[in-house]
Amino acid sequence: MTLHCEQIPYSRLAEEFGTPLYVYSQAALTNAFGAYTEAFSALEPLVCYAVKANGNLSILKHFASLGSGFDIVSGGELARVLAAGGDAGKTIFSGVGKSEAEIEFALNAGVLCFNVESLPELDRIQAVAGRIGKTAPVSLRINPDVDAKTHPYISTGLKANKFGIAYTDALAAYRYAAGLSRLKIVGIDCHIGSQLTDLSPLTEACERILLLVDRLAEEGIGLEHIDLGGGIGIVYHNESAPDLNAYARSVARMMAGRGQKLVLEPGRSLVGNAGTLLTRVEFVKQGEEKNFVIVDAAMNDLMRPALYNAYHRIEAVELRNIKPFTADVVGPVCETGDFLGQQRELACEAGDLLVVANAGAYGSSMASNYNTRNRAAEVLVNGGEARLIRRRETWEQQMANETACL
Repeated sequence: MTLHCEQIPYSRLAEEFGTPLYVYSQAALTNAFGAYTEAFSALEPLVCYAVKANGNLSILKHFASLGSGFDIVSGGELARVLAAGGDAGKTIFSGVGKSEAEIEFALNAGVLCFNVESLPELDRIQAVAGRIGKTAPVSLRINPDVDAKTHPYISTGLKANKFGIAYTDALAAYRYAAGLSRLKIVGIDCHIGSQLTDLSPLTEACERILLLVDRLAEEGIGLEHIDLGGGIGIVYHNESAPDLNAYARSVARMMAGRGQKLVLEPGRSLVGNAGTLLTRVEFVKQGEEKNFVIVDAAMNDLMRPALYNAYHRIEAVELRNIKPFTADVVGPVCETGDFLGQQRELACEAGDLLVVANAGAYGSSMASNYNTRNRAAEVLVNGGEARLIRRRETWEQQMANETACL
């Protein structure tokens, strides 16, 4: 038995493109986006893909072709969206630290709105918009103080988090924004965290946000859209599969009779399951206390295990007629934290190929050049066709912007 991505064996991809290699299924991308549009069909939402999950231009172009908007957190991500043919008018600019240059770039590009996270940011947008003669559409990101029950590094909706404006300060913040001449209030936003498989916190956050929308209406502050953010997770190991349809039904019930447009910002749930990391075994090392499978991919290619102690399923591409053994799957990087999986049962030898599953989100987008390692190539598979969508980096490219000064 040989593992495939769609119709192509991973062994053929490794032979043609080398390893380590990010491999994406176009059908999986399409199906994941379709799951959102179908589940929320009664509300006809604007689905804004969160670019930070995976910003490859071909992936952005594919989502744009499906009608997707985009959620960005930097000027660089906006540049990617525009380069891929995305619509700035369907793009929302989030993030806590937008620079003046980024705000000006986004205003001139014509973004749908800024998700604003503080009063000083309102002042900065007001100043930039005034300087260039624009009116800035804004939506305030409100922190509903709801526990997302996820990893603390990706929880964003609690009082202690850096994100958003406190729920108790929301009315005052909207009043303040309404008094700024170069701002146009268009919406409200919340995003409580990432990798949520229990979706009840999302429903609770929606309830709290809608109460605030009603209070704003009483004060004469009307909104064009309600942005419920993203955060819906995927199954990496033994998590319960999130019920997107049940969540959509809850949101539809709560928003019945309202005139605002629904905006959603999924990231991981659109690309996570669509991607894998293909890697080759360099050595099998028998240690004094444990065994190690040393591969050519490393923490710089997939940071999640080292950063979050995250689990990714790892499988051999070819079924081998050898006795399985338990080992840590580790890379060549000079860190004890350089592992892709720990205590895994595998049947493999040097030269074999392994596939690391669910690597489509926060794999290539978080990759680095640590240890002067070149970032891996990326391939998009569509049926029986594989297209190289990012060439493997070279050492010369890494050093191109550096100067050896004496």
